[in-house]
Amino acid sequence: MGCSKVFNFILVLLIEYTLVNGSTPKHYIVYMGDQSHPNSESVIRANHEMLTSVTGSLGEGKAEALHHYSKSFRGFSAMLTPEQANQLQEHESVVSVFESKLNRLHTTHSWDFLGLNSAYTGSHVALDWASDVIVGVVDSGVWPESESFRDYGLGPVPERFKGECVTGDNFTLANCNKKIIGARFYSKGFEADVGPLEDVVNRQYFRSPRDSDGHGSHTASTIAGSIVANASLLGIGRGTARGGAANARLAIYKACWFGYCSDADILSAMDDAIHDGVDILSLSFGPSPPQPIYFEDAVSVGAFHAFQNGILVSASAGNSIFPATACNVAPWILTVAASTLDRQFRSDIHLGNSKVLKGLSLNPIKMDNWHALIYASAAAAPGVPATNASFCKNNTLDRSLIKDKIVICTIEKVTENRRLKAMVIKEGGGVGMILIDHNARDVGFEFVIPATLIGQDALEDLQSYINTERNPIARIYPTRTVLDTKPAPEVAAFSSMGLNVVTPDIIKPDITAPGVNILAAWSPVATEDTVEQRSLDYNIISGTSMSCPHISAVAAIIKSHYPSWSPASIMSAIMTTSIVMGNTGRVIGRDPNDTKTTPFDYGSGHVNPLASLNPGLVYDFNTQDVVKFLCSNGASAAQLKNLTTGGECQKYPNPTASYNFNYPSIGVSKLNGSLSVYRTVTFYGKEATVYYASIENPEGVNVTVTPSELRFVKEGEKASFRVDLKALKKSNGNFVFGGITWKNGIQRVRTPIGLNVISTSYY
Repeated sequence: MGCSKVFNFILVLLIEYTLVNGSTPKHYIVYMGDQSHPNSESVIRANHEMLTSVTGSLGEGKAEALHHYSKSFRGFSAMLTPEQANQLQEHESVVSVFESKLNRLHTTHSWDFLGLNSAYTGSHVALDWASDVIVGVVDSGVWPESESFRDYGLGPVPERFKGECVTGDNFTLANCNKKIIGARFYSKGFEADVGPLEDVVNRQYFRSPRDSDGHGSHTASTIAGSIVANASLLGIGRGTARGGAANARLAIYKACWFGYCSDADILSAMDDAIHDGVDILSLSFGPSPPQPIYFEDAVSVGAFHAFQNGILVSASAGNSIFPATACNVAPWILTVAASTLDRQFRSDIHLGNSKVLKGLSLNPIKMDNWHALIYASAAAAPGVPATNASFCKNNTLDRSLIKDKIVICTIEKVTENRRLKAMVIKEGGGVGMILIDHNARDVGFEFVIPATLIGQDALEDLQSYINTERNPIARIYPTRTVLDTKPAPEVAAFSSMGLNVVTPDIIKPDITAPGVNILAAWSPVATEDTVEQRSLDYNIISGTSMSCPHISAVAAIIKSHYPSWSPASIMSAIMTTSIVMGNTGRVIGRDPNDTKTTPFDYGSGHVNPLASLNPGLVYDFNTQDVVKFLCSNGASAAQLKNLTTGGECQKYPNPTASYNFNYPSIGVSKLNGSLSVYRTVTFYGKEATVYYASIENPEGVNVTVTPSELRFVKEGEKASFRVDLKALKKSNGNFVFGGITWKNGIQRVRTPIGLNVISTSYY
C-alpha cells in the first residue's frame, strides 16, 4: 500500500500546517447520540443552528460544516477552533466532541485451511444460504470488473436494501450488479485533515467508489468474492479463489484513501450503511495506539449504533506487534487478530557449494546466473558506518561495491519498510537481496528484484559458507508453494496484542483468523508495492486487514442460517467454538518461533467456521446490557444521555460490572482474593440435553462453577451459572489464564478466563 511513504508525506503536511497556522481551526466531530429528528433535513438545520451559536453567523456555520450524520445517529463534523469545540462540548445535546484523526488500513488456500471448501462439495449442511445477507465493507473501494465480483447465479437485490450506486470517476450505474448492490464514497474528511486528493501523492486515484489502492477489493472479495478458477499472483499460490460467503451481497463504502481513513468519513459511511440495511459491517482499519475511549473513537461510536440496529461489526485488531496495542476493543465489536496458514511461499537460496538455504518471499523473478554475495556492512558508502550500511537504507551503500551482486541486509526495526531496501539495492546496481529478518520472514513480501528473507537457521549456514569460501556466489530461486506446513496456525508476528487498555476486564482480541499471505482480488492500477510494479488482478498481502474479512464472511454465513440472531449471539458462536490447538497438537504459538501465547494474542482461539454454525450455547447481550456496562465504567450523564433513548445511569440502580457483562470470555483485571462472576447462556438445539462444566484453572487460582450441570429441554431456554474465583497466590502484575468448557458429548462451548491477581484468599 505504500503506507509508510504516504504517512511520512502526510506527517510533513500536518506539521507544516500546524507550524504555519498555530491554533487555527481543526477538524472536529460533534457526536449527539441517537437521531430523534423527523428527517435528515431537520437534523442539518439544527446542526447549522448549533454551529451558528459558536461561529457567529449562519453562513459561516454552513461553510465550516463538512459531514452531517443524520440517518442512524446524529452529529456533524466541522472545522472549529479548540475554543469553539469546547463551547459545543457544553451544549446539553452533545455527547462528545473529539478531533477527527486518521486511521490506518491494517484467497485460495485460507478457506481450505478453515474447512469450508470441502463443506461446499461434501455432505455438510449447505453453506450457500448467504444470498440475501448484505455485508457492508468500509475500505478503499472496489474494482468492479474483477471476476470476483461477477453476479452469475444471484437472485434479485434484496428489497430491504436502501443503498445507492453513486457514480463518479470511471464508475457508472453499470458497475453495480447483483453482487455489488451498493457503492458510495467519502472524501471530505480526508481532504479536511490532509489536503486535496490531487496534492497528497503523485499517483492515480478515482473520486468515486472505484478502488485505486487494491486493499478494498482484496477485503471485499475475501468476504464474498465469487468463485474464480486458476487465480494467482504471477503463478504464486495458484488455485480457486472464492469468498467465504460467496453468495452474499456487498455494499461498498469507500472512506479510505492512500492507506488512511478519516474518522469523519468513517462515521459518515457507517451512518449510511446502518440506514441502507446491511447485516454485517467489515472494518479493516483502526486508530494508532493507544486506543481512545469509546465515546471519542469514531469506530466505537458508529459500531455502537450498528449493534443497536442488529448489525454485527467485525474489525481488525491492528498490526502494532506489541502488548496492549490492540484497537477496536469495544465489547460490541468483534475484534480480529491475524494468524498463519499451513502454507509457505519458499524462495530458497542456492549457494555455490550446492547447499540450499530456506528463504521465504513472493518472488516470481527467475535469476538465471550465479552472482557474488556481499554483506551490506562491507559495502558502506564513504563516511557511512558499517552498521548503518547493513540496514540497506538510502544513500548508505557504495554503488561500485554492490553492482551485479546479491546484497545481504539486516532489519533495524520490525516496523520498517522491507521493500525500500530492495529498491535501494536495485538503484545501486545490485541484482538481488537476502534479508536477515527473524520476525517477519513468514510474511510474504514483494520486491523489485529477486529477494528473500531468512531466519537464524539459514543465517548460520550462510555465514559459514561466506567465511570459508574465497568467492562466495549464490542464486535466488523463484517462489514455490509448500502446503501442509507445521506448526499452523500461529499468531502472526505483526498482530496487535491485548490487554484491552480501555476496559481491561474485557479480553481482546476476540478471535484470530487467517491473515498471512492471503490471495484475493486486486486493483490493476495499484502497482506501487507489487513485484516490479506490475499490474495485478490478484495479489497476496498480509495483515489483520486480511483476517477481519474472514470473520466477516463467517458471520454472514451464521446470519444466513439464523436471521433473527443478535450481533452478540453471532459473536458468541464464533468465539466459543474456536480452537486453541494447532496442527502439531499443541496450543497455538506466535510466529516466527512458535513462542508461547495467551488469549491476549488469539482471543478465544482460531475460528472454526463449521462448528460456529452449531454452537449449542450462546452468550447474548443487548443494548440495555451495554448501557449498564458503560455505567459501571464511569460513563457520565452527558455521555449517556443521548447515546440511547432513555439511556441514563440513574435508571439502572445496579450497573453491570465489567466482569459480569455477559461476554463469551471472562476477565478480571483486579482480583482481590476472591470473587463470584455470573454468566447466562441460551440453548440452541433440537433435543433435550445436559452440559457438563470442565475447568482449566489459571495458575494460582481455584475455579468452581455452580451449577456444574446445565439441563435444557427446548430451544431458547436460558440458564445462569456462577463462577467462583479464589486466588492462592498473586500474579505479580501479569494475567494468568484458564477456561471453562461446557460439553454435552456433541458440542464444546469454551470460555477463556484471564485474571490479574493482586491479593490472595486463604480458606
